[in-house]
Amino acid sequence: MDGSVTVITNPTVSVRVTSTVSSFEVNRRFNRGITIAEFKSKLEMIVGTPAAFMDLELFSTSDKLLQKLDDNEALLGSYPVDDDCRIHVTDRSGTQSGEFTDLSKVEKFEISDEAYEKRADSIRNFKKNMKLGRFNEETRAKQEEALAKKEEEEKAAAEAIAVGNRCKVQVPGQPTKIGTVMFVGTADFKPGYWVGVKYDEPLGKNDGSVNGKRYFECEPKYGAFVKPLSVTVGDFPEENYGLDEM
Repeated sequence: MDGSVTVITNPTVSVRVTSTVSSFEVNRRFNRGITIAEFKSKLEMIVGTPAAFMDLELFSTSDKLLQKLDDNEALLGSYPVDDDCRIHVTDRSGTQSGEFTDLSKVEKFEISDEAYEKRADSIRNFKKNMKLGRFNEETRAKQEEALAKKEEEEKAAAEAIAVGNRCKVQVPGQPTKIGTVMFVGTADFKPGYWVGVKYDEPLGKNDGSVNGKRYFECEPKYGAFVKPLSVTVGDFPEENYGLDEM
């Protein structure tokens, strides 16, 4: 023995990810050998913010700000990133943070349907007189035809999905999510066909139950129900964090 000490650094690091566009905190493991630019691309799949519009800040395990991760060419491992540190993503694309979207805090003027029906100056009365919207038989027939067509498309999409399939869920305005199909069919909470998915990350809304009725089993915040047309089944393995060997 020559008395030397060899320091072995884990090639991966587990961090907490937060962002200005979501209240979720996600735990993910990343390879220290990727660049910050590559790191941002992976974060884009998690938080939904385009990589080009990200500002990253590194916080310690006790949530003390350490520094910005602002060199796209630098390696993630070149920064003092340790397990359980927090990476905060600031979205500069203009995506709404949700701070002012709670409509329950807005004072509302309310009127009964019966009283509104009697008003001569209402939008509803104007549409009736002008035969607009649902008061136009031709327009209503077209709307019903479009609804029936969409229901047929959803039914066909649902029939092509099976419990156990790996899938990708793409809902407009939300980040792409990967998971496993746990339920396919109609449900009590809303009409139409629904697909119950257990996500790989806690990006869902429930534990496989809605309004007290259980449709499948999973951990809280890992389950969600989406429309069949938002689901693509295929070979979507769980993230291997860029490692060639384990």
